[in-house]
Amino acid sequence: MKMHPLTERLIAEHGATPLTLATLDAFLARPGDQVMLFSGDPVRFPEGLDVAVVLPELRAAFAGRFGLAVVTPEDEEAIARRYGVQRWPTLVFLRDGQYVTALSAMRDWDDYLRDVAQALQSPVTRAPGIGIPLVSSSSGADAHCH
Repeated sequence: MKMHPLTERLIAEHGATPLTLATLDAFLARPGDQVMLFSGDPVRFPEGLDVAVVLPELRAAFAGRFGLAVVTPEDEEAIARRYGVQRWPTLVFLRDGQYVTALSAMRDWDDYLRDVAQALQSPVTRAPGIGIPLVSSSSGADAHCH
């Protein structure tokens, strides 16, 4: 699937990195704050295009404090699972390659300013959905957790 022209504009005009599974490790090695845009299919999630238009303005409002990446449609589902993204559009905030937080859906400008400021001040944390799944055993009376 080809990227929409508005998301391609983030790459061409605003220096966003096109993010694929193959380029993810190199992107995660970047220092500082980074934001990944999961825009989703523009037909199913037209708000993703709105976020793509607003994102450069948000970065400018924070004096370019964060880098940008646009997750490519081909790898969006796989990368979304890694970060627990379940809604489109979503902005995932990283710091020094580690998960900070995610902001889903389009927001009013003042809400974006508040939420992005908070994200840029938040500590790193574990991404939702990452970890070892717990499996319970129902075979016998000895099935319990230690």
